[in-house]
Amino acid sequence: MSKLVLITGGAGFIGSHLADELLAHGYRVRALDNLAPQVHGPDAKRPDYLHPDVELMVGDVRDPAAVRRALLGVDAVYHFAAVVGVGQSMYEIARYTDVNNMGTAVLLETLIQQPVERLIVASSMSIYGEGLYRGPDGSISAGVERSLAQLKAGDWEVRNADGEVLRPVPTPEDKAPALPSVYALSKYDQERMCLMIGRAYGISSVALRFFNIFGTRQALSNPYTGVLAIFASRFLNGNPPLINEDGYQQRDFVSVYDVARACRLALEVPEAADQVFNIASGNQYTIREVAERMAVALGKPQIRPEITGKYRVGDIRHCVADIGHARRVLGYEPRVSLEEGLVELAEWLEGQSAVDRVAEARAELAMRGLAL
Repeated sequence: MSKLVLITGGAGFIGSHLADELLAHGYRVRALDNLAPQVHGPDAKRPDYLHPDVELMVGDVRDPAAVRRALLGVDAVYHFAAVVGVGQSMYEIARYTDVNNMGTAVLLETLIQQPVERLIVASSMSIYGEGLYRGPDGSISAGVERSLAQLKAGDWEVRNADGEVLRPVPTPEDKAPALPSVYALSKYDQERMCLMIGRAYGISSVALRFFNIFGTRQALSNPYTGVLAIFASRFLNGNPPLINEDGYQQRDFVSVYDVARACRLALEVPEAADQVFNIASGNQYTIREVAERMAVALGKPQIRPEITGKYRVGDIRHCVADIGHARRVLGYEPRVSLEEGLVELAEWLEGQSAVDRVAEARAELAMRGLAL
């Protein structure tokens, strides 16, 4: 009989695409998901996009009884259940810590009693904080941060002690974590706990640090989700995307299809055990550029992004990925370009509606002094 795989958070954006990938390669898939209203809306019903062959168990990863039931007969686990959002994590501290940290702890305690062949945990590029930088003299700098005074002055670039602008270079997995938000801290805790307990109890474990994932099925009415979904919500309502700072901050955007394939490889490649991998495209784009490309893909080039010149506590300037380790060990190779992905995303968005809560979320952060 084919192997049974459990995906916690499996009814969500990434989990549902991974389920499709696994089913297409002969696995059986079970999802444990609490269908949180912020992601799935108030109805808490099975998403239409979730493959009919996925066995959905509605339950909370913090509930030991629900986790025990979900693990029955399971050969491998993907732990994706988490609350996501840098800004929101800075004031909903208890909820983020409860779901992300405590949920992982409950899962791991249950896995000690009901072990599996492999555990794969979703980590995040957010744990790096600022990425690696190169100075004018060619030296590499890590752990450089911008001061609050600098940000209030609208000086957005990362600089060395002499005030010289540093340029981003691809960040590998061995860069020391910086953890600029409660969300980043919780994701680092998730990956460290899984690898630590995995080693202690002989459960082969892998951590995947996802960069900026885009694609169909993102929660468009969630103002704390991925940046492209937030932009989509604005475009669908005829509003310009709001971009912090000057819009020239750089990120790596990766298709959810490439991410799903990387996740499957992390299950199937024996050498991946006890390792951490960046999962990204290996390309970098400015936020301004991505917003403009998205406007064109949606047939709304007249909607220009609004550059706010503002800053959000916990945000970073640049972080782009070095994916050499995933290439060498997993055999991972990104296949979907940003251009191709935006075309498919635009087609999917034609049939979608979204409540634009971006202004509401920004006001919430500003009220708490978390947005300048």
